[in-house]
Amino acid sequence: MDISFTAAALSSLPRLRARLVDQDSFPADLPATTAAAAAASRFSGKVGQVFETFADEGGTLVRLALVGGGKAAGEDRIPNLERAGAALAARYLTSGEEALVLEADGSSMDATGVAAFLLGLRLRAWRWDAYRTKLKDEQKITLKAVSVTGAPEGTEAAWAEAGALATGVEFTRELVAEPANVIYPESFVERCQARFAGTGAEVSVLDEKQMADLGMGALLGVAQGSARPPRMLVIRWQGGAAGEAPLAFVGKGVTFDTGGISIKPAAGMEDMKWDMGGAGAVAGAMLALVLRKAKANVVGVCGLVENMPDGNAQRPGDIVTTMSGQTVEVINTDAEGRLVLCDALTWVQREFKPKTVVDFATLTGAMMIALGSEHAGVFANTDDLADKLLAAGKASGDKLWRFPLSAEYDRLIDSPIADMKNVGPRFAGSITAAQFIQRYVESGVAWAHCDIAGMVWADKPGATWDKGATGYGVRLMDQFVRATVEG
Repeated sequence: MDISFTAAALSSLPRLRARLVDQDSFPADLPATTAAAAAASRFSGKVGQVFETFADEGGTLVRLALVGGGKAAGEDRIPNLERAGAALAARYLTSGEEALVLEADGSSMDATGVAAFLLGLRLRAWRWDAYRTKLKDEQKITLKAVSVTGAPEGTEAAWAEAGALATGVEFTRELVAEPANVIYPESFVERCQARFAGTGAEVSVLDEKQMADLGMGALLGVAQGSARPPRMLVIRWQGGAAGEAPLAFVGKGVTFDTGGISIKPAAGMEDMKWDMGGAGAVAGAMLALVLRKAKANVVGVCGLVENMPDGNAQRPGDIVTTMSGQTVEVINTDAEGRLVLCDALTWVQREFKPKTVVDFATLTGAMMIALGSEHAGVFANTDDLADKLLAAGKASGDKLWRFPLSAEYDRLIDSPIADMKNVGPRFAGSITAAQFIQRYVESGVAWAHCDIAGMVWADKPGATWDKGATGYGVRLMDQFVRATVEG
């Protein structure tokens, strides 16, 4: 969607106009009839409310939308403005209107507020229609441009930052929304290479032979049942101090998960195209950081495999040797994400020597049972890192809830014939998965694991997303970098 800022007279601009109305505080210059009609319709400026009317302005028909922004002050102001912008997108995306004018002059929004409003509008306007060939006219997206009049000083700079974030979220949604016959390890890499070309980021790839030479037996064990060869994608951004160790983000990228030999039930298996949501989030976050030229050294690593059940597939009972040298008894081939992450984590720690590593993975169904789709789970080996991630989640809207790690859970994955099993008993499944991953964290490294299984895909629209891919994780990582690295 094209977003621009203009000083042109309203009479020369498109007919669809929008104004923000704070709760119970109608603008003084609003025509009396419009204010009365809005009040009669029980419009009070609550967050996300939209009231529409038509007016004749000098022979020109104007379509005026009032959108509620909630209270004019308070800690919820920015998310409320995002929701207000998103409400406009939801209302007018398929309305037949091609352009909208946001009248920012006279509103209570400062530059950051206008950028937040536009961010919500753009995020809610995203929809993946690449394969929909028979949409009715009333179902087709028509709204393509938004112009802002009367924007306060600094708005364009604020929007440049927010727009980069929107682009990152949209890229993650694109990767997650694509079907597995389109996005698989090789094509995931190719799409990222094309998207990062010319941005200043360094993109490199490890192929199957290179990973075998490094001893990544766990990751390669997952991939061996698929005709699609695995890949390790590395995206590096050096916007911070020269020589400073980077922050590392690691994403699980299982581009389709059948469960392997421990095959999943048929019902709902089509959803497993989004089992690469962690890798998608890392790629999108890295794009946002690169586009806004973040003052930080960050490396994003995506372990990319497809988990299939052919005659060469890994079997329950197999033992694999990880890059770290530790051995794993594979009890369940559907607990494959941790096998991908353990080798990716070992590699990034040895290659880049990061002080902090955070991984993102659609790892366990148990996390969805525990938290549904309201929070992702976070595990951390330091309270400081956990607190910073929880704060970043609250500030960004990508919410987290902390879960425990302890030796009592750790012994549940001990194996009688190898160093560990890849699953524990039925209970505490998300915790034992985190305990498994923790065994690959090297001494002195602050590490956190974010289990985002319930967050990357939505069965119904949310405040700033439509049904489908949400882009969860991009905003969390961006906010974490802002708060902890850029300061």
